[in-house]
Amino acid sequence: MTSRTAKIFLIATIIVLIVAFFAFDLHRFLTLESLKDRQQAFADFYSANRILTIAIYFILYVVVTALSLPGAAVMTLAGGALLGFWVALVAVSFASTIGATLAFLASRFVLRDWVQSKFGDKLKAINEGVEKEGAFYLFTLRLVPLFPFFVINLVMGLTPMRALAYYWVSQIGMLPGTAVYVNAGTQLGQLESASGILSPGIIFSFVLLGLFPLFAKRIIDIVKRRKAFSGWDMPARFDYNLIAIGAGSGGLVSAYIAAAVKAKVALIEKDKMGGDCLNTGCVPSKALIRSAKMVSYARRAGDFGFKSGQVDFDFAEVMERVQRVIEKVEPHDSVERYTQLGVECFTGTAKIVSPWAVEVNGETLTAKNIIIATGARPLVPPIKGIEAVDYLTSDNLWQLRQNPGRLIVLGGGPIGSEMTQAMARLGADVTQIEMLPRIMSREDPEVSSYIQERFEAEGIKVLTGHTARQVIVEDDEKILLCDVQGELVRVPFDQILIAVGRRPNVTGFGLEELGVKISDRGTVAVDPLLRTNFPNIFAVGDVAGPYQFTHTASHMAWYAAVNALFGSLKSFKVDYSVIPWATFTDPEVARVGLSEEEAKAAGTAYEVTRYGIDDLDRAIADSEDHGWVKVLTRPGSDKLLGVTIVGSHAGDLLAEYVLAMKHGLGLNKVLGTIHTYPTMSEANKAAAGEWKKAHAPEKLLDWVEKFHRWRRG
Repeated sequence: MTSRTAKIFLIATIIVLIVAFFAFDLHRFLTLESLKDRQQAFADFYSANRILTIAIYFILYVVVTALSLPGAAVMTLAGGALLGFWVALVAVSFASTIGATLAFLASRFVLRDWVQSKFGDKLKAINEGVEKEGAFYLFTLRLVPLFPFFVINLVMGLTPMRALAYYWVSQIGMLPGTAVYVNAGTQLGQLESASGILSPGIIFSFVLLGLFPLFAKRIIDIVKRRKAFSGWDMPARFDYNLIAIGAGSGGLVSAYIAAAVKAKVALIEKDKMGGDCLNTGCVPSKALIRSAKMVSYARRAGDFGFKSGQVDFDFAEVMERVQRVIEKVEPHDSVERYTQLGVECFTGTAKIVSPWAVEVNGETLTAKNIIIATGARPLVPPIKGIEAVDYLTSDNLWQLRQNPGRLIVLGGGPIGSEMTQAMARLGADVTQIEMLPRIMSREDPEVSSYIQERFEAEGIKVLTGHTARQVIVEDDEKILLCDVQGELVRVPFDQILIAVGRRPNVTGFGLEELGVKISDRGTVAVDPLLRTNFPNIFAVGDVAGPYQFTHTASHMAWYAAVNALFGSLKSFKVDYSVIPWATFTDPEVARVGLSEEEAKAAGTAYEVTRYGIDDLDRAIADSEDHGWVKVLTRPGSDKLLGVTIVGSHAGDLLAEYVLAMKHGLGLNKVLGTIHTYPTMSEANKAAAGEWKKAHAPEKLLDWVEKFHRWRRG
């Protein structure tokens, strides 16, 4: 018999047995009512034929579980009622495990090869996870079933898990739950009248059924902790409740929250308080963009009724203003402020030496919990010869005091695009280079095209589809060689700014030695509670991902701090459902939820509502009448799927939609909200109005028209 024939025969046999089960109405015997009606007859038969009864019960149980038929729970209760606790426990434990393993093997034999060949690339991560942690994962599912019994059997059969491991893990994992159900069955077996329902034994059994999932979860947590902490000695007492490593947004908010609830907190930062956002990221870049905006206004003097406009500026002074802005914001994130809040601040390089201990400046600090908030650093791609030039990144860009001249901005993402426009407005001759077909690739193509057109109108050269290969120096001239469809293109430059992304800081402070797991993305691997593989060590912000935004780091910090301090009582899964972001080009681009391109890729049904900001009174008055609001909703519904805003102050306008999506409000609520006139925020109400017009009840309005006609006589 060939493998294909055997598969067909097996499938046919299973189908016949399942059809027969329902065709002959056999499931009527697997109900509590049937059990009670035949309880005495079963008891008499068992008394006369003990071995035979156990054998029949065992075989039937194996068949029911192997075929994934309904009634296993009732059969377990029946076993307790008929056979008694210990006999039923042994019989059910082995029968259920054998049946589950048979279903597992059948699924593997029939489907695994096809599934793995068809979806192997997509299942790679799952397969690797099963090979590493499959036994423990299965144990968790068996002890606290997150999915139905038969689903676990069928799905696990598609994975690389060994059958023997599947058997013994299932045997052990299902045993506590089996014991609870069998015990409940013994009590049901003693039920003689309605008054017996309130007997202590019955009540205790149902209490066990209700509390078992909680106990099981606790057992899982204990097993996880023991596994994670094996080989480590926990201190008898701790210096702190929480140590946060890194004083960027994630670390600062974590420390702030912990101190606010009166925990003893230590905050360690090796460089400057405030992290990248304050010193090299959000704050300096927005300060620079604002200065550049003033220059653009002068060049647009005619738009505002002036014959001409001119701004005399010194590049060095503009960069000094950036530093003054940083200095003005610094007190918000300073050691002094956080000390006043009750946080003990340390300046130095941290090293995690155990799950509860961190070394800094030769001193060892211990804490019940640790939060890793070490952020990320600019990614420098392996471009041949790049080390031969003094390249710029977001770290050292702010040290510039002279106009960079011919500036290459390598990267077409948010940072690259923001700096491209700002530097061009401040007098640099900018060429933006992006290896992908378009800049701002995370947005819809129309957004990318629009921003590129604006850049080119301002004299910026945008080169897409260019892959940087090598930097050379010829006759004291720096040249970047780019691969364009197999041909090398030369782009001369004086300075090059690398803005192709950021790399999480996961090395140099003990993670490798401790054994903290790193994900395929290079971030610290965390679960939905933001815990690493050590349940008392958490990670937030850029070092954990999946988003590299200051506001998401702050968002994650709340969850990490609360879970670290109160997780034994109540824990919270981090919510990424509504994450907004903005790119502060001119015009700004802001988005929350799905873009249209993402909706198409995901196969999500949607409707598009669009409002052109060129129609908005305030935008016209400000000579900022460009851009649009694009809203994606579910078909026939006002429920928001995503919003993209392109225009002046788009980042501010987006907040209304973020609030709406977070709290389940639709466009009808936005339309019904009073917006101050004249403001840019009216664009949101106008977009909601466009949706309403497209969904007007035409038939009802026809009748209303007839009503008014009748009223006129």
